Amino acid sequence: MVSMMSTAKSVESRVELAGNASSDMGVDREAAWQKVLARDSAADFFYAVTTTGVFCRPNCTSRRPLKANVRFFKSAAEAQGAGFRACKMCKPGTASSNPLDRVRRQIEANLDRPVRLEELGRVAGMSPFTVQRLFKREMGVSPLGYQRALRAGSLRKALKQGDSVTNAIYEAGFGSSSRAYEGAQLGMTPARFAKGGKGEKITWAAARSPFGWVIVGGTERGLCWLALAGTAAEAEASLREEFPQAELRRDSSMARWVELAVANVMPHAGAGKKTAAAQPLDLRGTAFQLRVWQALRAIPRGETRSYSQLAREMGMEKSTRAVARACALNRVSLLVPCHRVVGASGSLTGYRWGVDRKRQLLEAERA
Repeated sequence: MVSMMSTAKSVESRVELAGNASSDMGVDREAAWQKVLARDSAADFFYAVTTTGVFCRPNCTSRRPLKANVRFFKSAAEAQGAGFRACKMCKPGTASSNPLDRVRRQIEANLDRPVRLEELGRVAGMSPFTVQRLFKREMGVSPLGYQRALRAGSLRKALKQGDSVTNAIYEAGFGSSSRAYEGAQLGMTPARFAKGGKGEKITWAAARSPFGWVIVGGTERGLCWLALAGTAAEAEASLREEFPQAELRRDSSMARWVELAVANVMPHAGAGKKTAAAQPLDLRGTAFQLRVWQALRAIPRGETRSYSQLAREMGMEKSTRAVARACALNRVSLLVPCHRVVGASGSLTGYRWGVDRKRQLLEAERA
């Protein structure tokens, strides 16, 4: 008990020293406090809370402390030297050497407003042009595209959790319903997405192929579903599960797209391949996923890429897992050939429509 009281007293004395003797280490206290209130990720100081003994970054998402209990420091080392410990949420002791990480955090913290390149340039210590170029090379999308993708993800999550369309739109950072429709890339209006595609009209057809049954589904914008299955019943069930509330109508004329899609991976595809590749696709995903799916379509027939190779070709070396996840969520097989991506060792790894079918597809393309 005596030892615990002694330790507490020691910490208390160090905190008191930090508050009185350090005079906030040369930081403008009032200006710094305003940045804490704004959770400014570009701020170049740290704040500590005397009642908890913890120090944080200004943009930490933890509960804001009382102003009277806050002390400011120019560096994490100074805060630690004064007896404070690093926050487990914002991890202020691990500073990123990558300025693009600061850019990313600035975008993520301000989804409710436009974040201009000039602002991101100040955060990164670069010119706006350099920020745009490096961010797109690293992330695969522009800063604006990244912000839109984050908003779209928030909108999808809110809609799936049952929020009203209006609340979900504004909580996700969109200024209006029209902005949400333009930027969310749901493939349908937010209202229809929230209702499982209710009101969406999808025509479809299924047919046998050398790889089992193939089903295609399309909206007025293009093909939105192309799946492989073991039986006709399984093929139709896959479409209904993906779009449970949509108006589905069988259309025998759609069967020609089954033939063209299969021809895309068969030996001597010829003109059929070109016709299939020209078919409009109604791909529904985030900006990042669309970028990955486009990269898949650029892999030559008969060739494969590992997930890490694909990430490198996209200029996104650190995004291998995200690339693999985007491949797994592909809704239009054959024409968006995710079967051409394999493990680093050449193993077939997983495939949404079965590893054996993936093997058959690759063998057919190499024949």
